[in-house]
Amino acid sequence: MAETERENLRESTLEGLETAARKGKYGGRPPVITDDMLHTVLRRKALGESVEQIQPDLIIPTGKRKGQNPSVASIYRALAEHEKTQVYPEALQTAHADFAVLQQCDRSPV
Repeated sequence: MAETERENLRESTLEGLETAARKGKYGGRPPVITDDMLHTVLRRKALGESVEQIQPDLIIPTGKRKGQNPSVASIYRALAEHEKTQVYPEALQTAHADFAVLQQCDRSPV
C-alpha cells in the first residue's frame, strides 16, 4: 500500500511540474544577476574596470538578499554563462528548437 501511495505522490508531483513548465514557471530562487546587471558588468568591463570594482555598485533587486550586493563569484558565474551562449550560439539555437519540438510532441493528443 505504501508503494502505491508513493507512486501516486510521484505522479502528482510530476504532473504539477509539467503544468508549471507549460505556463513558463519554474521553481527555485530568482536569479541574483539580472540581465540589466549583466549588461552593466559587460559594459563596464569593456571600459577596463575589474569585477571587484563593479561589484559594490550592483544591487540585488529581488529575493532573499534584496538590496544587498551580489558576490564576486556570482558575477563571474554569470559572465561564464554569458560566454557559453556567445561562443556556441548555434548550439543554443538548436537546443531551443529541439525543446520546442519536444513541447509540441507533449501537447499533441495521444
